[in-house]
Formats: sequence, structure tokens, C-alpha cells
Amino acid sequence: MEARTRISGSEHWTRKGDVKLFLWQKSPPTGEKPKATILFVHGSSMASQPTFDLQVPGRADSSVMEWFAERGFDTWCMDMEGYGRSDKSRPINCDIANGADDLAAGSQYILKHTGAKKLLVYGISSGALRAAAFAERHPERVARLALDAFVWTGKGSPTLVERRKKLAEFQSKHRRPIDRKFVHSIFERDHPGTADKATIEAFADAILALDDSVPTGTYVDMCARLPVVDPARISVPTIIMRGEFDGIASYEDLIDFFGRLPNPDKQFSVMAGISHASFQQKNYLTAYHILHSFFTLPDPVYRG
Repeated sequence: MEARTRISGSEHWTRKGDVKLFLWQKSPPTGEKPKATILFVHGSSMASQPTFDLQVPGRADSSVMEWFAERGFDTWCMDMEGYGRSDKSRPINCDIANGADDLAAGSQYILKHTGAKKLLVYGISSGALRAAAFAERHPERVARLALDAFVWTGKGSPTLVERRKKLAEFQSKHRRPIDRKFVHSIFERDHPGTADKATIEAFADAILALDDSVPTGTYVDMCARLPVVDPARISVPTIIMRGEFDGIASYEDLIDFFGRLPNPDKQFSVMAGISHASFQQKNYLTAYHILHSFFTLPDPVYRG
């Protein structure tokens, strides 16, 4: 069997006003022109590299960035303000709207640096909300949009019912602590057993190496301010990716959102055996292949 080429990463930095933002890139190993450029957007409780460039011994293709880079894509992720290696100095809670501002700054840098005309954008959980808000504001920068573990109004969400019990606490401060027990809870709250122990521990190690606290803004938005995006204003081709056991949103909430998307180039995909953190699940290759299929779908020739 031919040995796989190790794909190295490169760090980049850009600014949103005075705020310094970290970006991470992994490109195809061949040196050929990429098929397209992907921007991955992380969620509420962890930075970008643990989510999208996770290395787990014995678990092939743990890094979704490397998996797509091996298939010819230029892949990027970035730490939102308040997370990971990005600036954490401002006394704000870094809500969804602020994350959309980060994506505006990050996407501008990526497009200028790579010469790409548009980006394929994937967001998970509150990262999906950030990505959707960004697509509302800048459809000209988005070729295709993937919303994973997404929530619209919050109606029927068991996860948010429990989270709202601590809303007053989240509203009282700009950051909330995270630890290994918290990371474990991500995989225990919906359907225990969907992720293996080694992956969970590697994920926790990577998250906690960068942060011992994270901003409260996305939690406040998801508990008290939904909806924060309008499907009628998302004009780009869009896929909704929903884990079978994910408790962040009900099927009814997502189907209602999906029905209001104006672009007929849209898909709704249920991922069997998956709960919330798709790329850290036992069935992670399901998520990879669904996303790859959508990102490589040809544009319609006939539109009627």
C-alpha cells in the first residue's frame, strides 16, 4: 500500500479592527491548484483546530481538514474572537453576530491570500449559526453552505431546555469555565456510545490545551435570542446536516427552516448513529462523505 503524504499546516493571522484572529490552513499535498477552498467554523465550547484537525492515534482520517486536503481541497479554519489562539482581551461575550464579524474578516483574508472567488463554508452547532449569519451578510463570498447540528428557533430542543436553567449565570459574565468533565458531557447528553473513548479523550486534551474558559455569548443567544438568522435571506445553496440523536434542535424546527430556504439547490441529510459532535463520532465518515458530496455537486445547468 502506498504511504500517505503527511499534510503540514500553516498558521495565518488577520485583524478585525484591533482584534487579532488566528487562521489555520492545510492544502493538497500535490501542489496542484485546489478544487475549491473550504472554511470550517467551530462551535461554542472549543477552538477550531481541536474540532477540524484532531489527531487520534489509531483512528484514520481523524482530521477532516486532512481528509479534504487529500481530495484536492484547500482547507481553512479559524478561531473566533475569545477562543483558542485568537484575541481574548475585549470584555465582551462574543455572541453569534460577533462571530459573523470574525468570518467576514477571516474570509476576506482567505480570498485575498488564495485568489479563490468564493468559499465552501461548513459550520457546526453555534458555528452553523455564525456561518448562516455570515452567508446572509455576504452571499457573494459563499459558494455552498453546510449547517451541521444547527438550530433555528429552538422549539422542541431538549438540550436548550436544560441549558436555559443556567441562563441567568451565562448572562452574568462574559466567559464560562470548561474542563474535561464538560467535554465528556457533550457526548453523554444525547445518546452515550456514539463516540469512542480514545477520541473523546484526545478531543478533550486538544480543547483544554488551548482554553480553560470560553465566551458565553453563543449560549445566551441560543437560550434567549433565537432565531438569530432568517432562512429567507440565505440565498446560497445550503445543506442541513442533522445527527440522528442530536438534541440541539427538533426535526420540526429544522424542516421548517429548510422549507423557507429560497434556493432550490438545497438538501436535508440525517446522519444515522450520530449525536452532536459529528466529526468526533464513531460514524464520522458518514459526515465526511455527505459533506464531500454536497461540496462537489455540480451547479444546475437548467433552472427553469
